Amino acid sequence: MKVVVQSKKGLRTVLSVIIDKKTIQDKMSQRLNELQKEVSLKGFRAGKVPPSVIKSQFGKSIYGEVIDKILRETSAKAIEDKKIKIAGQPKIDLKTFGEGKDLNYELQIDTLPEIKLKSFEKYKAVEYKVKIEDKIVNEKLKEISKHNKQFEDKEEKDKAKIGDQVIFDYSATVDGNKFEGSEGKGVQLELGKDLFLKGFDQQLVGVKKSDQKILDAVLPANHPKKELANKKTKFECKILNVKKPKTSKTDDEFAKLMGAKDIKDLKAMIEKQISSQYSQALNSITKKEILDQIEKNHQVDLPQNLIDQEISIMTQNLKPEEKEKHKANNEKLAKSRIKLGLLLNEYGEKNNLKVSDDEVKAEIQKQIKGMPGQEKMVLDYYQKNPSASQSLKGSLYEEKIIELIKSKINLSSKEINSKEAEKIISEFNKPQEDISDKSKTPSPAKTKSKTKKISKK
Repeated sequence: MKVVVQSKKGLRTVLSVIIDKKTIQDKMSQRLNELQKEVSLKGFRAGKVPPSVIKSQFGKSIYGEVIDKILRETSAKAIEDKKIKIAGQPKIDLKTFGEGKDLNYELQIDTLPEIKLKSFEKYKAVEYKVKIEDKIVNEKLKEISKHNKQFEDKEEKDKAKIGDQVIFDYSATVDGNKFEGSEGKGVQLELGKDLFLKGFDQQLVGVKKSDQKILDAVLPANHPKKELANKKTKFECKILNVKKPKTSKTDDEFAKLMGAKDIKDLKAMIEKQISSQYSQALNSITKKEILDQIEKNHQVDLPQNLIDQEISIMTQNLKPEEKEKHKANNEKLAKSRIKLGLLLNEYGEKNNLKVSDDEVKAEIQKQIKGMPGQEKMVLDYYQKNPSASQSLKGSLYEEKIIELIKSKINLSSKEINSKEAEKIISEFNKPQEDISDKSKTPSPAKTKSKTKKISKK
């Protein structure tokens, strides 16, 4: 194999590669001998078809297969030998080829730029620590109590009213016929929330334990069975029980229901959870503050193909008119992401930073612990999606780099209260011109707890 640098301009290198005809002939002979063991043809015993016969019948396709393999192997070798850092998929342009001829092709390669890192020592950033007030913890406790309402039996003679819980069995029919999913057992409805079918709750107002009640409702337009969409349905209901809300007490008993030892322990868990949410939000802001300085103080030439790829990923779910409207902003954001990615990766390599498989597994276990009741779902997701594990590894790698950079800069610490934290987060989340910018971070004050138990992270 002969490799010559044909041209080198900016971030594009063109190599001229020549593979002599003898090498190609040897590869052809090797492949024909391999196929001899596999090919069966009429008139020949299995495994005994002469290579010349195989070539006469399948020569063109075999030649194409051999050439394709040679191109893949030799192009990779040429790039490795010339120590070229590629950016994206190289392009191959065939110049001369054919049986009995040398193979001559050009390899067009977009290369990664040379990264010259400057010192980070003069960079400044603020790391925030939030003091969680008792008032915030108590408000969160009330919210949790509200979303985890407890009920107790009503007297049998007492009728159901809005806010009560009705437990019932039902049998439903459409035009007198049953259908898949037409029966339900022990269904629990809190009257007034209208979570079953529109208007269904209201028809249960006034029922008592052991009542039989026929209700009319309309199945939803998005019903899984299209033939049942918007169909009038008759429900024959047997009322099993009627319960009223218990007086809400945020005491030790309630705390135990939430997975805590006592109310003091529950409050400590809530405080830890809120603090963690604020830390995540504010750390994102500190990180951006650092990244903005890194980007501002470095000039990097970027390969156009990487920019195009990044824009394609960012806008893959947008309509053509939206892509066009935000074209300039999206290109700006794409360049920023690529530039920072190259700079951070260079810093990580220079400092021999790595993420082990054990660290990835540990992070997955951390996520599992943070989602009680959904452990299997999280585990299945990573097992079935190798790219998700790779993406997680990339995130951990970036975190390591950022933490190392933090240790090198002038990083001050500032204690703030929740109100100040909300203001900082709100300022950070002001509307951006670019609809693809996903750098916004959620405010802990607007994050609602959807799990029944508080997680002890």
